[in-house]
Amino acid sequence: MDLICLRSFREVAACGSITKAAERLGYAQSSVTAQLQKLEELYGTELLERRGRRMELTAAGEKLLGYAKEMLRLHAESLEAVGAALEVSLTIGSIETLASYFLPPHLQAFRQRQPNVSLSLLPGNEPELIRGVKSGTLDAALILDPPLREPELDVHLLRPEPLLLVCAPDHRLAGRTEAAAAELDGEPLVLTEDGCTYRAALLRRLQEIGAEARISCELGSIEAIKRCVAQGLGVALLPSIAVRQEVEEGKLCAAAFTEPLAAEFHIQLVHLPKRRSSPAFVQFLASVGADVPLGRTEGAEPPRRA
Repeated sequence: MDLICLRSFREVAACGSITKAAERLGYAQSSVTAQLQKLEELYGTELLERRGRRMELTAAGEKLLGYAKEMLRLHAESLEAVGAALEVSLTIGSIETLASYFLPPHLQAFRQRQPNVSLSLLPGNEPELIRGVKSGTLDAALILDPPLREPELDVHLLRPEPLLLVCAPDHRLAGRTEAAAAELDGEPLVLTEDGCTYRAALLRRLQEIGAEARISCELGSIEAIKRCVAQGLGVALLPSIAVRQEVEEGKLCAAAFTEPLAAEFHIQLVHLPKRRSSPAFVQFLASVGADVPLGRTEGAEPPRRA
């Protein structure tokens, strides 16, 4: 049965006028008349009759009105129930550093605004994340790198993130406010796993100045790296956000890395331009503070990769 016809029937019964019902529904008067005629043909009886200046229900119309109201109520209820159960999903990729130390408060803010959105957070290194965004398996990715320019992507620079040289409190560099790459010649290094952009930048800089890169150990966990550094296994180059608490508590010492590369790194969110059509995704952008994207530069060369 056509619910539009039942809705028109209900409004005419309430208004006592086809003209007034048409105005309330936003239909042409002829459309409401045709809908009433369709109902009467379906039931094979007259449902409304004119009594003076009003349209009044017949006995059959009285019976139908109760059913019409219930069917329309159930229809509205079903729309609300299905809409509440329908969860939009977002899949966000992130390097481990940002997933652990940057994202949690922003995810909480997003969850408060969008409680019905199913959010998945997938870890990875930057090359993997960029491929995931381009292929559509990730809705967006958070990376830490010099400003990225990719022809296919929107890039949001969220904030600069300085890199610090971190060591144990009893290390020879402890208490220093600054340190240069030349001071790491032959120094045991505790590195992140291959594919990390700031690891690659450090090793590249050591090679450029002819310094020996002595790798003590390589670990995929920032927490594990910090523990190894605290135990004196070597020094590490890490984002400020990852070591703030340990430095404040005196468990680690940190010096600003004076190489130009250390000032170039930014926390960035990248996504395909078409993702902006999703209201949930727009809300996610707002939650992490992503405003106007850096943009897509036609013909720009992608940055060097590890």
